[in-house]
Amino acid sequence: MKTYRIIAATGCPTGIAHTYMAQEALEEAAKKRGISIKVETHGQEGIKNALTDEEIEAADGVIIAADKDVNVDRFIGKPVINVSVSKGIKEPDQLIDEILSGNVPKYKDGQARTQHQSGQSNQKTSFWHSLYVSLMNGVSHMLPLVVAGGVMVAISFMFGIHSAEPDSPEYNQFAYYLKTIGGVSMNLMVPILCAYIAESIAKRPGLIIGFIVGMIAYMNGTGFLGGIIGGFLAGYIMLGLAHLLKGLPKQLDGLKAIFLFPVLGIFIAGFAMWFLSAPMESINKGMMSFLGGFQNSSPILLGLIVGCMSAFDMGGPVNKAAYVTGTALLAQGNYFFMAGVSAACIVPPIATGFAVLFGGKAYSGSERSAGYVNFLLGSTHITEGAIPFAAKKPIKVIPILMLGSSIAAILTYLFKVQVPAPHGGFIVLPIVTHAILWVLAILVGAIVSGFLMSWDQKRTVAKGQSSKEEIQEIQTPSETKNLESVLDINNIYCHVDAASQEEVFQKLAEISKEKNISSDASKVIEGFMAREKLSTTGMEQGIAIPHTELDSINKASIVILRLNQGVEWKALDGKPTNIVIAMFIPKGKGNDHLRYLSEVSKLLIHQEFIDQLQEATSSEEIYQMFMKNIH
Repeated sequence: MKTYRIIAATGCPTGIAHTYMAQEALEEAAKKRGISIKVETHGQEGIKNALTDEEIEAADGVIIAADKDVNVDRFIGKPVINVSVSKGIKEPDQLIDEILSGNVPKYKDGQARTQHQSGQSNQKTSFWHSLYVSLMNGVSHMLPLVVAGGVMVAISFMFGIHSAEPDSPEYNQFAYYLKTIGGVSMNLMVPILCAYIAESIAKRPGLIIGFIVGMIAYMNGTGFLGGIIGGFLAGYIMLGLAHLLKGLPKQLDGLKAIFLFPVLGIFIAGFAMWFLSAPMESINKGMMSFLGGFQNSSPILLGLIVGCMSAFDMGGPVNKAAYVTGTALLAQGNYFFMAGVSAACIVPPIATGFAVLFGGKAYSGSERSAGYVNFLLGSTHITEGAIPFAAKKPIKVIPILMLGSSIAAILTYLFKVQVPAPHGGFIVLPIVTHAILWVLAILVGAIVSGFLMSWDQKRTVAKGQSSKEEIQEIQTPSETKNLESVLDINNIYCHVDAASQEEVFQKLAEISKEKNISSDASKVIEGFMAREKLSTTGMEQGIAIPHTELDSINKASIVILRLNQGVEWKALDGKPTNIVIAMFIPKGKGNDHLRYLSEVSKLLIHQEFIDQLQEATSSEEIYQMFMKNIH
């Protein structure tokens, strides 16, 4: 049997893209470190690549990157990090590194680390994250029913709006079957939502009582809000019963499961939900009326809200809030709201397609390929395809996508489009009212966002090229010195002990005096310290490039120190620095500094070079690396 050093579980409420993006990100991060990993995925097709008891037992640690229940109790006794699926996508390296650090506490009694910064768990974060995971567990099981039922009902309308009504002249028996079967599926929405929220909290006992409470919520017209309240009510009531009855003799465990839990659970939770139904029904009707009023009186404001929510995190909690509201309204016969939500969700990936189309060579080959694929993903209502583009420049790209989604949603509401299916994108066009206008609204929003994204990307690329040209202009023909001329194997030191940045500067100053690089060691320390006050010279991945330009420096030189342990340097990635590439520049030779810095920076762009630098153990090895890669 193969064993894995790290095991993981990923899952998102829809189980479409985030689940597998997190899987790939974690696998890539582990591969870079030569670490074996197995990732279990919880998608809409069920559990894939399931973890066995033997694999769990043999693993050093567990990473859970999920917004749904993945049965964390399997990992009792193992170091566990429990975070949202988005962190699995965005921060796989940090998660892997923390598991490898050995500082993650073992999971016990329902407690897992949910905040992995600074080595401390956060109970408040844990509680709210657990509520969100339970809610999304219900949503993930509910969505397939709503999608399937919604499409069936929508297809029945193709035979006529009243074709499923026996008394109508349009009556068609096949349409009647379609609508009836679809209706049954959609009517299960509230009980399923309620049951699986409760199941996430209290496992099998919660599931059973959750179904019953969910049916009460459905029968009493509380809508999906009643399903949510009922799910948490049933789940926590069953947890409370489990706590109260834990003192019973072990011989009565069978009686507890078959008799006491269901009877006491249905009595307490059932009565509680029944009396809560009246106010919940009023709240549900009030919300539907409020949103329905928005559609008619303020379509622009409604479209702006829906568009911003849908594009804000593209499949995350805010996006899901808009989507779940749309499906709930859909189940109650409101097809207008979902039309705007669908349009807003379709825009981001298609916008990235237009961006690479308009931007051309401003994007890399891989980005262009991803953008073109997003035309297809967007057309089928998969918003997550836009995430890689947004992740690279979130502050600029996300507002641009929110603008495009808002335009599409606003136009959809102004055109009074109706979409009776909760998913499918352009596949469901035959059953969309004003289908051409709906597609037009989406294209307008996507083109606006795509144009702005490409314009910003072209500016970024042009600015980068301009910087390169400025550096080249500084280098006059008379300047023949390059990086090779200032590198000396005798100025490269490995296994250096230093406990702080100041100690590093002291050692550099001593070396500069000893090697006749500088005539004043104290001035060197002051020069380095003054430069750090302007901004940190700590880069990423443990590398710092301090530099100083002084009258007391006799010759341009570079000194490289490889520290035995990392020191705090206020680096860009917040990690300790263990490799210091220090530059000593004579006063008035600032152009030399720019040239050396440029050449070093070009080398540090390549991850392979950085990895080799970190693995190097001798001065000769480091020197040869630089000589081999200097162009």
